[in-house]
Amino acid sequence: MRVAVVGAGLAGLACAEGLAAAGHGVTLLDKGRGPGGRMSTRRTPEGWAFDHGAPWFAARDADFCAALADWEEQGLAARWPDVAGELWVGVPGMNALVAHLAGRHAVEFGVQVSALVRAGQGWMIHAGQRALGPFDAVVLAIPAEQAALLAGLHDFAMGRAAVQVASLPCWTGLFGFDEALGGADVIRDTGAIHVALRNGGKPGRGAKEAWVVHASQAWSQSHLEMDKEAVAPLLLAELAQGLGRDLPVPGVSMAHRWRFAMPRAGHGGVAGRALWNAQMRLGACGDWLAGSGVEAAWLSGRALAGLIAG
Repeated sequence: MRVAVVGAGLAGLACAEGLAAAGHGVTLLDKGRGPGGRMSTRRTPEGWAFDHGAPWFAARDADFCAALADWEEQGLAARWPDVAGELWVGVPGMNALVAHLAGRHAVEFGVQVSALVRAGQGWMIHAGQRALGPFDAVVLAIPAEQAALLAGLHDFAMGRAAVQVASLPCWTGLFGFDEALGGADVIRDTGAIHVALRNGGKPGRGAKEAWVVHASQAWSQSHLEMDKEAVAPLLLAELAQGLGRDLPVPGVSMAHRWRFAMPRAGHGGVAGRALWNAQMRLGACGDWLAGSGVEAAWLSGRALAGLIAG
């Protein structure tokens, strides 16, 4: 089959890997400017780098651990021994794993999918004024709220499963300084801050002083519709309070809003970790179906590839 995967984050790419291994042709479409999704790394012309999506990830599933061992051997992932727990990061940025996998497939970035249209036994994908296809099958590897909008008109049960999942937002501040700030590499749960971390404290990073501040869910929700230009100084003030010191004027100060940062804890996912309508050849995967986080996204994409290949 010729399969379109909407969303080139880790779930979509894990699904693409399985589909390609089974002999299917895969095209990935993503609204972002480059590989990463919620494992993004943003780099500035001044040389700062910020892992402004997932700060780290854990590995518990045997299959995911096996894949991670391979990535570690290739220098794409490393343990972060300076934080509590058995945590991992991509190297030299969190997007390294996604960029590696994306390089093995046909991926088109900057594509905002607006509708799925049945074309005989297949699908056409509409992105603004463009129509792409036809495709024999479509995979939705996107947050639940976005999957509900695209799938609901064609598969009511799939749309209902997606609409029942609520994603939590997260405002993230990115601050680059010309001098080291000192102190701990990680600050946790100060009220407004869920976690703040010195990006250079992770394995394989550069020496420039770059801080990423992830606001708490409550703070992010209460400030959700503010402009990012107004949010950045508020999060900078919270970082100063968390570090217990006055901060120099940053060389870079930005904010990013993750409207669908993670599925709400306790949503339970779906048995089988993925959804597949074999008659319509329409599927969905993502961490909202398998738990939450990087490992769950990979497991869901892999599970959907198995359902399609089977």
